[in-house]
Amino acid sequence: MLRKIYQNPASSGVLVLLSYTNHCIYFFQFFVSEIQGMKNTAVVILNWNGAALLRRFLPSVIEHSRQEATIWVADNASTDESIQILQSEFPEVQILQLDKNYGFAGGYNRALQAIKAEYYVLLNSDVEVTPGWLTPILRQFELQPDLGACQPIIRSWHHKDAFEYAGAAGGFIDYLGYPFCRGRIFDTIEYDEGQYNTPLEIFWASGAAFFVRSEVYHACGGLDDEFFAHMEEIDLCWRMKNRGWKITCEPQSIVYHVGGGTLHQLSPRKTFLNFRNNLNLLLKNLPASRLIPILFIRMVLDGLAAFAFLFQYKGHLHFLAVLKAHLHFYKGFVLHYKKRKQAQPASVSQIYQRSILWDYHIKKRKKFSQLPRRYFSS
Repeated sequence: MLRKIYQNPASSGVLVLLSYTNHCIYFFQFFVSEIQGMKNTAVVILNWNGAALLRRFLPSVIEHSRQEATIWVADNASTDESIQILQSEFPEVQILQLDKNYGFAGGYNRALQAIKAEYYVLLNSDVEVTPGWLTPILRQFELQPDLGACQPIIRSWHHKDAFEYAGAAGGFIDYLGYPFCRGRIFDTIEYDEGQYNTPLEIFWASGAAFFVRSEVYHACGGLDDEFFAHMEEIDLCWRMKNRGWKITCEPQSIVYHVGGGTLHQLSPRKTFLNFRNNLNLLLKNLPASRLIPILFIRMVLDGLAAFAFLFQYKGHLHFLAVLKAHLHFYKGFVLHYKKRKQAQPASVSQIYQRSILWDYHIKKRKKFSQLPRRYFSS
């Protein structure tokens, strides 16, 4: 069934979107723009009912990116005025319209099937970029053939001298699968005083501003649709590292992220996705020798976390979210276990070989710089 035909008035290209059933979308792109052919980088913003965010942040993306990249907005079937705003106020932006909300992972997977570029930049709609933000990272891709993905320094848009929760100066996980960042461990967020201005190999790059080679993205299977949202970039980065690709943070590139644009930090839905997806990424990526012991420990710790929620405001909703997350994990166990073949589990670098929970709560190590570097796998 022909779903949508849209011609961007600012180009000579036509995008034809065909839909077969509710879950299968094919794109055929016919694009002859001479400018598009000169650019090998695509900045792709996934949008869902984010009209206000597009108006606020898209101008900086256009101003500081159009010389080096083509800018796309992939719309997850928004019901607000997003499309009208894009067509009338930002005619230079290319638009892909999806037939329903596929979430962060599914939306990007479908959009990137249609976009031909050497490098993708997956950029949240609530990110303000800065002059020259693309150049340092694109240069690193050219200099390092084994570099699969990279992120800039991500600061808070609300407090511009502090790191932002979702990514800061690069992501890591401990051996139990708990994620943390240079500049942010759990709820302790550091000010950016230049302490992490050294380029460094990391474990995961933030999905808020995620640079990736297109060939690596597709070869590793892209983001996992089943995750829907949250931790899907950690899962993809783990699969990339299993195949030998490096992931880094480039401090010469800086962006500012609002955060919580889709789900608030205290949302039970977010709790559900974080607990479920964290278990799924462990199931998919841990080496076989560590899989059962780690999952058992996590079952115990998740149970303790669920009961701890009961002592918080509206904690019963988060308790139920953790319970629901485990039920979904058990239900999808076989499905995700089969994905281990594609994930190719291996021993990889930049995993913290201690418990970040223990170090944070018992040892009172609240900053990344306080963690002993010898405990990061190499």
